[in-house]
Amino acid sequence: MRKLLLLFVATGFFYQAQAQSGIYQTGLEKQIDDAYELFDKHQYSASKLEFEKLQAAELSPSQRIDVDFYHAVSALRLDNPDGPSLVGKIIDDYPNDPKANEAAFLMGDFYFDKRLYKKSIASYDLVNVDVVSLEQRSKVYFKMGYAYFQLKDYANAARYFDPVKKMQTNYTGDGFYYSGYVALQQSKYDQAIADFKQADRYPTYQSKVPYMLSELYYRQEQYDELITYVTPITQSRGNLDQKEGIYLLLAEAYFEKRDFTNAATYYDAATKAGKGDMTREQMYKAGVAQFKVRQYEKATDYFKQVALEKDKLGQVSSYYLGHSYLQLKNPQYAVTSFSAAYKSDDDPAIKEEALFNYSKLSLERGGFQEAINAMDSYLANYPNGQHVGEVETLLSDALINTNNYLRAIQHIEGMSNKSPAIRAAYQKVTYYQGLTYYRNKQYNEAITYFDKSITYPVDKGIVHEAFYRKGEAYAAKEDLKGAIAAYEQVMNMRLTSLDPALIKSHYGLGYAYFNTKEYAKAENQFKSYTDKIKKVSNVQSYYDDALIRLGDCYYIQKKLDPALSTFRLAINERNPSSDYAHYMAGVVLNFQNRNREAVAELDRAINRYPNSRFRDDIIFQKAQINMEESNYTEASKGYSELITKSPNSPFVPFALEGRAIASYSLKKYDQTINDYKKILGQYPNAENANAALVGLQEALTLQGRSGEFSNYLSEYKNSNPGNESVQGVEYEAAKNLFFGQSYQQSIQAFQTYLSNYPNSAQKHEATYFIGDAYLRMRQEDEALKTFYRLEKMGASSQKAKAIQRIAEIEFEHKNYQKAIPYFITSTKVARDRIEQYEANKGLMMAYYETGKYDSADFYANKVIELGDVTADAKANAQLIKAKSLLKTNKTSEAQDELMALVNESGSLQGAEALFLLADTFRKAENYTQSNETIFGFSEKYAVYDYWYGKCFVLLARNYKSLNENFQAKATLESVIENSENEQVIKEAKAELATLP
Repeated sequence: MRKLLLLFVATGFFYQAQAQSGIYQTGLEKQIDDAYELFDKHQYSASKLEFEKLQAAELSPSQRIDVDFYHAVSALRLDNPDGPSLVGKIIDDYPNDPKANEAAFLMGDFYFDKRLYKKSIASYDLVNVDVVSLEQRSKVYFKMGYAYFQLKDYANAARYFDPVKKMQTNYTGDGFYYSGYVALQQSKYDQAIADFKQADRYPTYQSKVPYMLSELYYRQEQYDELITYVTPITQSRGNLDQKEGIYLLLAEAYFEKRDFTNAATYYDAATKAGKGDMTREQMYKAGVAQFKVRQYEKATDYFKQVALEKDKLGQVSSYYLGHSYLQLKNPQYAVTSFSAAYKSDDDPAIKEEALFNYSKLSLERGGFQEAINAMDSYLANYPNGQHVGEVETLLSDALINTNNYLRAIQHIEGMSNKSPAIRAAYQKVTYYQGLTYYRNKQYNEAITYFDKSITYPVDKGIVHEAFYRKGEAYAAKEDLKGAIAAYEQVMNMRLTSLDPALIKSHYGLGYAYFNTKEYAKAENQFKSYTDKIKKVSNVQSYYDDALIRLGDCYYIQKKLDPALSTFRLAINERNPSSDYAHYMAGVVLNFQNRNREAVAELDRAINRYPNSRFRDDIIFQKAQINMEESNYTEASKGYSELITKSPNSPFVPFALEGRAIASYSLKKYDQTINDYKKILGQYPNAENANAALVGLQEALTLQGRSGEFSNYLSEYKNSNPGNESVQGVEYEAAKNLFFGQSYQQSIQAFQTYLSNYPNSAQKHEATYFIGDAYLRMRQEDEALKTFYRLEKMGASSQKAKAIQRIAEIEFEHKNYQKAIPYFITSTKVARDRIEQYEANKGLMMAYYETGKYDSADFYANKVIELGDVTADAKANAQLIKAKSLLKTNKTSEAQDELMALVNESGSLQGAEALFLLADTFRKAENYTQSNETIFGFSEKYAVYDYWYGKCFVLLARNYKSLNENFQAKATLESVIENSENEQVIKEAKAELATLP
């Protein structure tokens, strides 16, 4: 533009020189020359001032025109407000002078540079192009065309660009390029192509034209021409404008030609070079191209972006995404993708195919409940679909393998025709639902479902197990009659001698008979169990416990030799109950009058097991044997040790009596008298109180103190009134009310009884019944007061039970610190595995709740060592152990424990363990491992909706951390749609709101 202006200025100088006639005038002419010099040096402010002074001088016409012209141009150059009007005045005042033409051009340039295109057009329109050079004319036409172009007046723009294309000037290339652009806007594609091809000959436009021509070819579907033209250019020209756009157009052209190999190549090139984003449709095509050439990883990169939107394009992208992930052997992502595709209604055909693929893949992955739901949906919505036959077959497989047994049972029970395969599935799922109820301590429901399983005896092994489990359920609910009947059903089935159900039933039936005091029958069952259990490896062994109980059965029946052999076998095999075996061996030897051996056996028990829960029994038994052997001093030492170290032991009254007798034999009558007094004073209701009274009378008589006896006799009578009256009847009536579950009436009856007979021998037991009645009525506060009162009443067989109840109630009230010492006491006085379990479990839980995680871990191990005392005993202990390890930052050990629990248990504890395990991997940023853990094990916990849902919300968080937003979104939507737990749904919605 500046070059053109200088040409006009030079022309002005030429006209000026002609007007001077070659004569230099020293005054006025010198001033004019100086003004021209200032203008020429671009000192427009000074030149404007000088030309303005000259306007007052006497000038020739030609000088007047020049002075006015340069004064106006100086003002225009200075962007003075009056500049345009001064230049316009030149045009108006001197219309026939060349300066008018020049002024019009300058005015056009002025407005053009300021983008005031309408005014620039008006000014350029005043230029007489016939009197200017070809270059100047080309410039005027181009600028007018460009101004119209900017005003989107393409018709007029084309009218001015067309002559520029024919002039062969510096503006010719510009003319072709912008003419092509105008033609493009007017959809005159052939002309646009022709013009751009011409513009492509000019270096200025060789970087710009390829994209424009490529787009034109693409719009006209001239894909071959596009490819032929632009492919060599992309390889030969380095600095192309919109190179990513060219690659994209090439890719689109190849895609339309179904040349997916080249399409995939150029979509990739466009992505790598891209400064702008592809449209969703282009990303979809890119995904298809990559899919077609089996570049599935790249395909997913495109599809998962398109699939985020819920429309037809999103649906088909989700469908392709599912197949891509299948090819990548990533079924986790594939199933989520198919799920998203079938939930969209945009394309019915894709919806059906996606649903079928989703159900089939869910089944293959072990997602049985999801598969069942999906196949139900398929059969309901596509009764004539092309996959109906296959879906029906798959549904049978899914029903057999599901963990949501109730859903499967409901489904099968609703079927009018049950094929053999479906009946087999029903037998299995009802059996497993029975197991689920059993683990949850819902024993009546468990029995109901075991019975349902037995109604379809397709698999004989399941029938055997169902009867055995019925026995276990009856035993757990303390219905021993029902348990015996169920176990005996197994016995009557003529099973092979090593059938697992038969072997386990021997053990269960042994205990049922033992607890109903049918010891001969119990002996037979325990003997069969101990003989057989060592011959099998696929049955959990309770051999050690059964061997001890077998010894007990022999002993109770006075079969002393086999009893002794059995207890010694337990000792030799290092049975966990070897302390008890030593004790019982001593008892048996005592019965056989082999007292030296008996004492030696008892000494081994004392020395080897200083913390044995049978220590009081052992010490008392040894003292008794010494008494029999007339070793009164040793006997007295034994009794004294028990009395001193175990003051709350129920043996204390009898130890006092024994020591009194030993002292009497040693003629230590004062000691004898003191011990009898203690019995009568501290244990007036003890079984041996009457014997103590007789002994005291004899000892006092020998000491000449017979007068003291009447006081003790009077106190004894008050404590033990004769029960040949209605006392016994009243007590039995109160008990009958309790066992008849009339708890409130039983409390009143026991309280009346204690009021009438405050010193009754049944005082402790009656108090315990009152506390237990309150507890069964859920009046924990009253129960607690009662048990505390019983605890302070001195030694009795009920005291140990009261201590355990106190611990349990305080725990339930969250008074963990109060509960702990009572649980500790319970561990010391527990007499069997059940009592040991309850006490150790209480300590485990109380220590965990109080943040003493090392202690919680310690007692969890104690519970685990006891085995499956209840259905969930071991699983619960494993979970607490793992959680304690996590709390103490022993993550690796905790993970091992959690994994063991997940592998071993299908319980509620296993469901929580799975979540915790996956969460530890997430916290370590091992997102993929966390996901694999969830997918690997979650299906068997589908029935536990809370933890199952929590696992999949965690899965979505992992996807989000992996930048897999499509997978995260689809997973959360599935949780919201399918979960029945409001807390899980709320959590999923909150997480979904965080996704882009």
